Amino acid sequence: MYDKDALLQELTFKAVRSSGAGGQHVNKVSSKVELAFNLFESEIFNEDLKERLIKKLQSRLTKEGTLMLQCDESRSQHKNKELVIKRFFELIERSLTVPKKRIPTKIPRAVIKKRLKSKRNLSDKKANRKRPNLD
Repeated sequence: MYDKDALLQELTFKAVRSSGAGGQHVNKVSSKVELAFNLFESEIFNEDLKERLIKKLQSRLTKEGTLMLQCDESRSQHKNKELVIKRFFELIERSLTVPKKRIPTKIPRAVIKKRLKSKRNLSDKKANRKRPNLD
């Protein structure tokens, strides 16, 4: 479908300082990793795959067609890079999968008969509650 190694070459990474509370370690180490992938300029995907990706990732793309992911779960920059790459490939895989077309099943004849019989029984029960017509 596509070459993962070639796709890795198109990714750009940036290490930045993590935000939020933390000790002295946070203030001096850039452990957060940001991944950027420009979908519009990518040469890995053909036009059909690009259209599908654009449609599925529409809310996550910037106006320039860049997909941005970030990870700051670990204190290790290398671990964060691995995690963000893993997330990126999972996102691409999910976006490229074509859902199966649902084939509606036929309702069995016995089920239809059972439903109609129960409706008839309920109708008869309610009809028997009425006052008899004495004309």
